[in-house]
Amino acid sequence: MSASSKYLDHDTKTVVIVMTSGPTQRGRCATPFYMGALLASMDAEVTIFFTMEGVRLVQQGVAENLTAMDGGKRIIEFMREAKAAGAKFHACRPALPGYDIEPVNLIPEVDEVSSGGALADMILTCDKVLFF
Repeated sequence: MSASSKYLDHDTKTVVIVMTSGPTQRGRCATPFYMGALLASMDAEVTIFFTMEGVRLVQQGVAENLTAMDGGKRIIEFMREAKAAGAKFHACRPALPGYDIEPVNLIPEVDEVSSGGALADMILTCDKVLFF
């Protein structure tokens, strides 16, 4: 089987992207959503799980005013492209209080506020896990 046929001929895969990076590492905040959009457009079931400082990206007003590099596209635009491609967003409930974030202050793109146990279950049952 050639490399090109593997690229196009595959079963549906589940991918979990664990987003731990946030505004203090802004250079790491675009690629996960670009990859999420790409994988979802290839029919993978993509979940992006925001935990640690990553939860700051789903706080209202943060991703809207953040770029990975000076003059670059806003992070919220990368996030919305991933959502439009079919990615699901989960915010880590236990991480929110550490950043003084209330669930009511999350961006509307968040599908679910989930526990660490939910993340563990996703990791144990998915095909691929990426950490950023």
